[in-house]
Amino acid sequence: MAVGSFFTTLLLALLPLGFLAVMVAAPLLALAAYENEGMVWATLQDSYIQMRIGWTTLQAAITCVLTLLLGVPVAWTLARFEFRGRRWILRLLMLPFVMPTLVAGMGVLALFGPRGLLWPGWEDTPYLLVYGNVFFNLPVLIRAAYQGFLQVPAARLQTAQTLGAGRWQRFWHVERPVLQPWLAGGMCLVFLYCFSGFGLALLLGGSRYATIEVEIYQLIAYELDMATASILVWLVLFITASAGIAYAWLSRRAASGRNIRPLTPEPPRTPVEKTMLACTLALLCLCCALPLVAVCLQAASAGSSWQVWREAETLSAAWNTLRFTFSAMLLALILGITHAALARRAAWVRGLTFLPFMVSPVCVAFGLLLLYPEWTASLPLLVSTYALLAYPFITKDILAAWDALPPNYTAAARSMGAGPFQTAIHVTAPLLLPSLRRGLTLAAATCMGEFAATLFLSRPEWQTLTTLIYRYLGTAGSDNHDRAMVLTAILMLLAFIVFLLLDSAEKKEKAV
Repeated sequence: MAVGSFFTTLLLALLPLGFLAVMVAAPLLALAAYENEGMVWATLQDSYIQMRIGWTTLQAAITCVLTLLLGVPVAWTLARFEFRGRRWILRLLMLPFVMPTLVAGMGVLALFGPRGLLWPGWEDTPYLLVYGNVFFNLPVLIRAAYQGFLQVPAARLQTAQTLGAGRWQRFWHVERPVLQPWLAGGMCLVFLYCFSGFGLALLLGGSRYATIEVEIYQLIAYELDMATASILVWLVLFITASAGIAYAWLSRRAASGRNIRPLTPEPPRTPVEKTMLACTLALLCLCCALPLVAVCLQAASAGSSWQVWREAETLSAAWNTLRFTFSAMLLALILGITHAALARRAAWVRGLTFLPFMVSPVCVAFGLLLLYPEWTASLPLLVSTYALLAYPFITKDILAAWDALPPNYTAAARSMGAGPFQTAIHVTAPLLLPSLRRGLTLAAATCMGEFAATLFLSRPEWQTLTTLIYRYLGTAGSDNHDRAMVLTAILMLLAFIVFLLLDSAEKKEKAV
């Protein structure tokens, strides 16, 4: 049995660990070995590079502060007040997780770009990127804070109220200490997304407010300066890996194994409570819903530009998007399941689950270009990159559901004569299916909206919806702008369908 268990573990390890070694570790080593001796200090002392690094850090820090100031009151309102539509709002907070960053960027441009609906002409200002970051990351912090508020025991709050503590005193002395690790973890995640974000920065930063990720792309694509790009990649990797490790540590610290009864939300009664609820709903509309509505409005007024959806080029891009997504999903499914199974046997493998999240797509794509130049613009490499960015969602959800399974289910099946394979097929697999569907949905959304890796590794004839939108947006003319908005609306519709599938999977998981 021991020999069989060893060989099973070895076979499980070959695929996920070998894949990470080939797609992450080896490219990073290639970056480290790239010939740039003597350039590191000179590059980091360059005033232009320092300005890019400073702005990248500043916009990420500003977004963290804004999402914290806005997100905590919103999360408190959602956790403490019961009102019509509350459950729908909590579900819709998942929408930015499945919405491609390109859609978010186009939504901001639809509001504040050259033909914006609200205040046109805000391009070449820092406000566009900051607002785009808030739109995309505010739900991240709201969800983190909301989960933190649910960890505050109702008995502790009721005791503080009995002792005469007001609402602010209860928050500061009772809720805040419980909330702190959740907020710290959420802010690490927001900083990670903003610092290593590519799609939003490329669309909204312009030439003046480009981030370091966009600078890396421009160095490779337009200047062929691989040496400088490799130095900047390692700088980005160091910062994002630090944020990722901090997030993993804080998440483990925030996790509670206790069964806590949270305070039951009640309808707002006083004028102050009703005003707070109204402000919360207005804020969510302004920061989370308005850009998506703006895309729909601009697409609806596109007129004859709607003909773009049935042109051969658009149909080809849609077909490429779907076939790349489907191919990557098959590989991600295998990788996610085997990684989860291996993590159940070896605890240290769990830490590697988040490794692809800590490395930005730009860094991955650049490392792959250096290490495998003969595979550049090849379908296996492109699909493998998609799968690398997608399969951790499957691993994470399967692993969490697997850990929560009662051990007596497996023991009962074994006692009735079922072997390990029969137990896995007839007992474990059906119980893991809801989580598998949820992970597959998030993975599909990631592949469908992937933009950075496609720009680096794709061929011109492999144009996807995201790259076609970017091409139309970069071409002068109102018709091209309208075509980009129409295609963005179509991509948004596909992402919303994915969201509905995700929501359905979550409902089934709760029912189980």
